[in-house]
Amino acid sequence: MTKRLYDIAFGREGDKGNIANISVIARSSEAYQDIKVNLTAERAKSHLADLVQGEVIRYELDNIEALNFVCYDALDGGGTRSRRIDGLGKSLAGALLYMEWE
Repeated sequence: MTKRLYDIAFGREGDKGNIANISVIARSSEAYQDIKVNLTAERAKSHLADLVQGEVIRYELDNIEALNFVCYDALDGGGTRSRRIDGLGKSLAGALLYMEWE
């Protein structure tokens, strides 16, 4: 059975214009240590592939055992301009959590 990031974390997503904000919140302290070491901004950007055209910056929130990824040029112009089905990017957290995890 394939393990996925959602097995050890849950997520939330928000948007501002063409910028997506994805939070990955660990389900345990042990999971947070694993996620903090292995879920880099580069790995997140690679997994989201064509959905995120710009830079991805990772912020660590140790006090709540979470990571926050700010993804630039991720929403095809944003909610009022995008032709995507999900112009607000509400599915991006789910897409990131679907990443295979070792």
